[in-house]
Amino acid sequence: MSNYSTRMNGLNGSATREILKLTVQPDMISFAGGLPAAECIPVDKITEITADILGGGNALSALQYGVTEGYMPFREELRKFLADGGVVTSSVDELFVVSGGQQGIDLTCKAFLDKGDYVLVENPTYLAFLQIASSYEATPIGVNADENGLNLADLEAKIKKYNPKFLYVVPTFSNPTGRSYSVENRKAIAALAEKYDITVLEDDPYSRLRYSGDPLPPIKSFDRAGKVLYVTSFSKILAPGLRTGVMCGDPEVIKKLVVGKQCADVHTSGLSQAIAYEYLKRGYLKPNVERSLPVYLARKTAMTAALDKYMPEEFRRTDPDGGLFIFGEFTVPIDTVKAFPEAVAKKVAYVPGKSFFVGDEGLNTIRLNYSNADEEKIERGIRALGEVFKKKVTEVK
Repeated sequence: MSNYSTRMNGLNGSATREILKLTVQPDMISFAGGLPAAECIPVDKITEITADILGGGNALSALQYGVTEGYMPFREELRKFLADGGVVTSSVDELFVVSGGQQGIDLTCKAFLDKGDYVLVENPTYLAFLQIASSYEATPIGVNADENGLNLADLEAKIKKYNPKFLYVVPTFSNPTGRSYSVENRKAIAALAEKYDITVLEDDPYSRLRYSGDPLPPIKSFDRAGKVLYVTSFSKILAPGLRTGVMCGDPEVIKKLVVGKQCADVHTSGLSQAIAYEYLKRGYLKPNVERSLPVYLARKTAMTAALDKYMPEEFRRTDPDGGLFIFGEFTVPIDTVKAFPEAVAKKVAYVPGKSFFVGDEGLNTIRLNYSNADEEKIERGIRALGEVFKKKVTEVK
């Protein structure tokens, strides 16, 4: 058909979403999507809470239309949740409920981006952000980064050159690399945002999934000028199917984002909000996260050991202190996109790293998720990937 908008004609589907369709195949081992472990989703607590809500006096309020900003008792509880993570608010006017962190990203792009605008991102970055920014016909510009965070000289130079609408970052256990920015790097980003009057969108879905090291303060905690928008989600620490998150920032910016949400979905599911509210209020979150961390650490350890054992010597990997991903890079020119069908033939799925890069970089990289496969599947899957990539290395030598 030829009646689609020009922006939709130029938009491709998410690589991860397309790859996840393969996981329904029998015996497929998926290291692709960032799914939480099934045993870490607290089905028993969600069942208990849902029964209490629907069997009690608040059933209709949970099932009826609500205000766009979110269920007020939940928003008050979210202030405590945010403060526990280092984001202190003075009132509920600084936050509202979103239908998952990704909606917060979309609403920010909707509010800030026009056709032809520039937006800065760490390179590589979350692939869905690149897709969303492109849907608003904006141009992402990659900023160089290393294990300590963004290259500040490169960031400042690109702020001056492109006059971007905002900077998007995942500073804690980044998707895809798993790396975290240093405290000094976070402070510097907040200072540059104030100096150049540029908004920062801080996406923080993984920070509570820390296995080692000390917690890092969010960039938002250094925000003196109200330039940082902070979004987090319950998808990795409660259940992704509830599609519930929270966005925090300057009240005037929040008002604009709320208008955008009114146009999108009116409000986040009242039942999902009620479940998440009770989950927080009853004190279930912290014990479940503490129960989940050993599961994820064991799987990360199994994957790093298997990668070291089975992958060719030309392979390099990250070793994150938390989160859900390991990022790998080959020191020879392997095309991991072209290798993908061979991996699928061996019943293993991953995400080719190129999807996360601005421009033509990353053909020799892969992102691996370890949270949704047990240790036995990780061993078998990485062994199969090792066979594929050892063959590819031989072909290019």
